[in-house]
This record gives sequence, structure tokens and C-alpha cells, in this order.
Amino acid sequence: MNIISRQPSEAQPNRLAALARLPIFLDLHDKPAVLAGGSAGAAWKAELLAAAGAHVRIYAEELSTDMTHLLERGAAAGSLTHYARAWQPLDLNDAAIGIADCESKEEALAFQRACKVSGVICNTIDKRETCDFEFGSIVNRSPVVISISTTGGAPILAQAIRRRIETLLTPSLADWAQWAKEIRKDVMARLSAGPQRRAFWEHFADLALSSKAPSKSELNLDLLLQQASNKAPSQGRVTLVGSGPGDAELLTLKAVRALQSADVILFDDLVSDDVLELARREAQRMMVGKRARSPSCAQDDINALMLKLAKQGKHVVRLKSGDPMIFGRAGEEIENLRNVDIPVEVVPGITTASAFAASLGLSLTHRDHAQSVRFVTGHARTGELPSDLDWPGLAHATTSLVFYMAGRTGPIIARTLIEHGMTKDMPVLIGWSVSRINQGHCEMTLEQLANSTSNPAKGSPVLLCIGSAFANTETMKALQSLSLAS
Repeated sequence: MNIISRQPSEAQPNRLAALARLPIFLDLHDKPAVLAGGSAGAAWKAELLAAAGAHVRIYAEELSTDMTHLLERGAAAGSLTHYARAWQPLDLNDAAIGIADCESKEEALAFQRACKVSGVICNTIDKRETCDFEFGSIVNRSPVVISISTTGGAPILAQAIRRRIETLLTPSLADWAQWAKEIRKDVMARLSAGPQRRAFWEHFADLALSSKAPSKSELNLDLLLQQASNKAPSQGRVTLVGSGPGDAELLTLKAVRALQSADVILFDDLVSDDVLELARREAQRMMVGKRARSPSCAQDDINALMLKLAKQGKHVVRLKSGDPMIFGRAGEEIENLRNVDIPVEVVPGITTASAFAASLGLSLTHRDHAQSVRFVTGHARTGELPSDLDWPGLAHATTSLVFYMAGRTGPIIARTLIEHGMTKDMPVLIGWSVSRINQGHCEMTLEQLANSTSNPAKGSPVLLCIGSAFANTETMKALQSLSLAS
């Protein structure tokens, strides 16, 4: 069989998906802001604007208790000034932002028109049709500020997301972020652009996200620079990263960190777009896909490309689907790199068999059914079934078998196992697109697989699972009953 070879190709950056709203962060420091209304909702907006440094002018004939208390205690930043009258269009002339709590749609439209005349961005509380922008749910670790928006469709969900994020970010992150602003000029002056600076800021970020902030007197830039220098590799390096079967949520934290620090990402056809979305935006991405009976990049070309890029001082992430150490040709790539002293690290991923079994609630080694599990390749370099498989061992009744890449070889696998003593009613599960939105599977007996003439996966990579551990489904029990009855 002839496999058409193709060269590694640089992938275009993923097109940014459609945004419901453009997230922006507005500088209101020392700028005037107009707030029309004295309600409790208006009080929250007044406090928010003042916290951002604005000088807030509040126009309201009557004030709620919340607004009264806010004016009494004052603002954390900026200023609050109350004018005991209704707003007027001229009040907006010098404003940077206008917000109103209007009782009627007509009043909201009037406020919006006045804002447009004055060139002021407008928000009318709880009246989206007259808003130029919307407020998100805020996580405040200033100068780190995170805003979550659901475009008004699910505010409770936005609040739940905010709470989840807040549990991950310690209050001391604010101190780390402030110190980053203070030392930035020194770092830029003392470190060269590129790998040196990135290594420093990655070390700084690791500390900020994992340790309590030191006091200002304890912050030692020289020590931080030395620590980052010790961590930074003196030459290029390669990290083999397992991306799992497709679901980005199955990535390990270490895999995400590798993707975020990569200069170049060499990825396979089967790596999902969701996984690539987690990579560093500036990283160069190159498709080095390998598919049986399809145009594929030669392994020698991939090896040569990794060497070339690493020798240029780059951090190369070789991103593979599943686990790189299971049918991922990692051994060949590691050997090739170590032969020329290129540092290489492996970040394991969740292999497809584990994800598939988990999705169905099945144990690969249920102690009532299997004392071992064997991962077996469904095709050799030729694309056919390997000629040297241990069929007597594979046919053992207490072994769970998982054949990878077995889309075309399933029937001959079944017939050969039957020839070596495996029972015809042995349960079989065929899975495809594991962990993805279009994941599917079908169930049958070994005899049915031996006699099958079609591939239910329709071109998707196939996982073939054989063994009594896969019998714990209602469909399989029914199939076995029919088989025994006949």
C-alpha cells in the first residue's frame, strides 16, 4: 500500500469565534461620570464608577437608603457629588460615561439620545435596548480585574462563574500584580526580549498563583531574576504533550502550562480545536498530521523539524492526541532528540480507552471479569494488522482487550480471536469520536463483529473493546441472550 507523504504545514491561527459583546476596560480615573437616579441599583453603579476613579455626579430628587448611606461613607476612590434635581442634557457635555435608572422606556430613550448628542457611552439600568454597553459580574483583584458577561441572558450563571474564579485567585494576587507594574521597566531593561523575559514572567506568574505575596520590603528583584534564570533552559527544548481524546477539560494542568509557554506547537490531525484554544496566542502552530491511508507527514520530517526548531532555541510542544506514550511514536521522537542532547519532557494525557470506558461507566479491570487489560494496535506500518501479535494470549477470557486504530481490521481481529479459542458471544464495544460532542458507540458480540461488513464510525478513528468487562450494559445482555438462545 502506498501512503502519500506530505510536508509539515503551518496552520493558520484559529479564527476568533463570534463575540456577543466586545470586552473592554475603560479608564475613568479623574474623569466625570453622570448618574441619573437615586435608587438602590443606581447606588451600586455609583460606587462602582467611583471605585474606578471617576468623579460621579448623581442627579436625583429623591435618594434611596442605599444611596444615602453611600454618600455618607464616601467612595473608595474618585468622588461622589449629589445634585438634588433631575438630570439635564447639558449635564452630559463633559462626561466620559452616562448611566441612568429610568422608570419608563421613554425616559430611557431620552437619556440615550442626550448621551449620543454629547458623545457619551450610555447604560440604562435593566433596559438593554437603550444601552451601549453592559456591566459584567466582576472579580476584583485590582489591578487584576476580571469581568464575566452572559449578555444579560443569565446573570445568576455569571455570578456563579465569578464565585468559582474567586475561589481560585487569592487576595494576594492584587499585590503580585501591583509589583509586576512596578518592576516591569527594570525587567525590560535587564532582560533581552524573547525567551529570557518570558521565562522571568512565567516564573513570576507561577509564584503569584501559587504562593502568598511577600511584603514590599521582601520583594527582591535580583533574587527573582536569578530564580528565573536557573529555571530557564539555556537552549531549546521539546515537550511531548498528550492532549487526551478531544475534550479540552480532560487536559492536565501541566499540559495547559506547556501549551501556554510554547513557542511552536506541532499538532496532529486528531487534536481538537478546543485544546488548541488553550495554547499561547503567539505560538506558531504547525500541522503534522498522521492518518492511515491518508496523506501524512513522514515521521522523519517531523523529527527533523523538531530538531531544527529546538536548535533555534525554541520551546517546541509536540501535541499528540491521547497519551503520547501509547501508540504515539513517542519512543522514536524521544530517542531522536536525546541523540543530539535536546532536552525533552513528556506530559502524559488521558488515553482514549480510559475516557471511553469512563463515559460508559465501565471498568476496564472489573475484578469479576478481567485480571488484566491490554492495549493493542489495530494496524502496523503497512496499514494492515500486525503479523506478530500474541493471539493465544489475547484470546484469554479474563483479559480486557482494547484495539486502537481498528476501523478496518475489526472483522479479521474477531475471526482470529475466535480461531484461538475466544467465545463467539464475547461482548464487543466499538467507540468513535471519544469525549467529543459526536461521540458514538455500538455494541455487538464477537461473532457479529466477525461477520460485519461495514464500519459504523464512518471515517472517525475507531476504538475496539473486547472482553467480558464490557458486558455490563442492557443492550449487551440482550445480545448475549439472543446469541445463547440460538
